[in-house]
Amino acid sequence: MSRWEPNARGRIEQAALELYGERGFEQTTVAEIAQRAGLTERTFFRHYADKREVLFAGARALEEFVVDALTRVPGSVAPIDAVCAALEATGDLFEERRASALRRHAVITAHPELRERELIKLASLSAALAGTLRGRGVGDPGASLAAEAGTAVFKVAFERWIEGSGRPDLRELIRDSLAELKAVAAGA
Repeated sequence: MSRWEPNARGRIEQAALELYGERGFEQTTVAEIAQRAGLTERTFFRHYADKREVLFAGARALEEFVVDALTRVPGSVAPIDAVCAALEATGDLFEERRASALRRHAVITAHPELRERELIKLASLSAALAGTLRGRGVGDPGASLAAEAGTAVFKVAFERWIEGSGRPDLRELIRDSLAELKAVAAGA
């Protein structure tokens, strides 16, 4: 095993998702992931604290991406529409990684502790969005409500995207879910 082979993180992620699918999350060890990736356990631990982190390592980067997208939405756009526009920006990212997203979702939904961790990730995203809205001059509770509602819209759209064939795309599903939320809120 070469210590300096390129893309260790990507190889670890791919190996972990394959093994989680084949053997299950609980039955898969770090040693098996490292071996499948053609790396040492030491290399695994240089990149990830434990086998759960393989599933959640991109959460911070995703949060930063969405917050950055929100800062680019014009200030004249209503807060809920701005949040959903920022979340729509993730569409291409997820489309590029559809197979990986499907495998990741299957592993997470099969384990309560991982589902809890996923909810924590979404709560962190919502808090970051609310903070960004406050920075744009949206007061509370409006900033918190828009961020929480937008995160719920994203969660529902993402689950619909995972369950479907990928069509319509995630962006369209986010728009559809937001329209449905607005209709429900209007009592339609």
